[in-house]
Amino acid sequence: MKITDTGDLWWKTAVVYCLDVETYLDTDGDGVGDLTGLGRRIDYLADLGVTCLWLMPFYPTADRDDGYDVTDFYGVDPRLGNHGDLVEVIRSARDRGIRVIVDLVVNHTSDKHPWFVAARRSRTSPYRDFYVWRDEPPENNVNAVFPGEESTLWERDEKSGQYYLHSFYSHQPDLNIANPTVRDEIAKTIGFWLQLGISGFRVDAVPFLLEVPEGADFSDPHEYLRDLRRFLQRRSKDAVLLGEVNLPYREQRAYFGTGEGEELTLQFDFVGMQALYLSLARSDPRPLVKALRSRPAIAPESQWANFVRNHDELTLDKLTDAEREEVFTVFAPDESQRVYGRGITRRLPTMLRGDPRRIRMVYSLLFSLPGTPVMFYGEEIGLGENPDIPGRMAVRTPMQWSAERNGGFSTAPPSRLEARPPDGGYSPQHVNVADQIDDEGSLLHFFRRLTARYRISPEIGWGELEILEHDSPGVLAHSVSADVGRMIAFHNFTEEPASVRVTLEDEPEGTALSDLFGPGSTPLDERGRVEVELPPYGWSWQRVARPGDGRIG
Repeated sequence: MKITDTGDLWWKTAVVYCLDVETYLDTDGDGVGDLTGLGRRIDYLADLGVTCLWLMPFYPTADRDDGYDVTDFYGVDPRLGNHGDLVEVIRSARDRGIRVIVDLVVNHTSDKHPWFVAARRSRTSPYRDFYVWRDEPPENNVNAVFPGEESTLWERDEKSGQYYLHSFYSHQPDLNIANPTVRDEIAKTIGFWLQLGISGFRVDAVPFLLEVPEGADFSDPHEYLRDLRRFLQRRSKDAVLLGEVNLPYREQRAYFGTGEGEELTLQFDFVGMQALYLSLARSDPRPLVKALRSRPAIAPESQWANFVRNHDELTLDKLTDAEREEVFTVFAPDESQRVYGRGITRRLPTMLRGDPRRIRMVYSLLFSLPGTPVMFYGEEIGLGENPDIPGRMAVRTPMQWSAERNGGFSTAPPSRLEARPPDGGYSPQHVNVADQIDDEGSLLHFFRRLTARYRISPEIGWGELEILEHDSPGVLAHSVSADVGRMIAFHNFTEEPASVRVTLEDEPEGTALSDLFGPGSTPLDERGRVEVELPPYGWSWQRVARPGDGRIG
């Protein structure tokens, strides 16, 4: 498909930035970030090159799962502000070319949600069938999502004597999507936030959302997902569904749908992300190459979302036991850095021991792979985790704006912060925005350049991937091509310099490679060959400059 034929599929070339309002900027000194603080940082995000802001849950909550235990799908947590504050953030972002998407957490509620409070009062409550109940739990009553924290999937409700299903924590009962009233409520939630100017949703735990109770008259859960997509597009033609579907590729493919634009708009590439860490642990790109080559083909109206780090544990569940142990040994040698037997509670800079060469190589790779790059707040300055905070919360520390107390996040006493910044080499005294914003050699400036080059290279978001053959085993060389042009990227996974020779077939005479991050170009020889030199952990983006193509950069 030609780019000019697609309409406003803005998300194909978006730069997505995920943040938790609670940990971004506190303006009233209560130790909790707020929407007013986020509004003051919209210009910072625009300058960074962000075009899509993803807000983690800001809804009223029982606050036992960092906001994912929602008590009101239509509300705003009063600690963070109100609907007026949110609308101001959306308006300010739109004025600067940034769209806002929000978390849609509807596979469960908090047990404090009015629906569940009413449901557990009586078996005859009209809200009883909003949830999934049994007189006795099934034999395989094992919680595989949070081993060590939750032992079962079914929790006994003492008052009614029945058990309710909870795929996650016992204080998060699952909603019953086989109930048409529940499906109507989810649709109303989507319609409400779209009406306030939201541009789409990151859909939490999609496979769990589509789980249907045994015996329910609901034969095709994917029809429900298709129905959600149709409803979304009726209300807002350019809104998106970004799905969290952590499954093998062969199963994940189904969540895009069998046609064009049927189900999820984008999906996170969990398989590719985990293969990346195995490649980093081995200093060998081959695991990542294998994953990229096995990515299933998807319709042009669909997209992969690439990421290095998300807001949860760094899950490695799609690796084999032996592969996972390899990554653990290199990047999480201490048991305290692991969680649930499958994940790591560290951020990239600490895993790579602060090596700026490797850190920049990884993010260069992220932005050069076909798909939409997704960043987690603080990645642009090399934020570390706080190992004193247990579990996945270790990576959800306050944003570090300056070297001041609390990293400039809040004027509250440190004891009142929801989470504290780390000490040591990743403390605000060493890692903060203020020190990097005017330093052209900083990681923050590097990210600005990355987003700028990505934005002038639409072939990355739209194009087709080709892994280029060469004889330097430590280097990943790939091409992304679309009707607007072609770019070639090289990434050296090793600490040794590398010389990489590739052949670009079917390119016209006079074609050269033009460096997107520096001056100069290298012409192809008469056989279409070119050689690129890479330093240890080096990387290079090259535009395929054909005679007369007229592109800048």
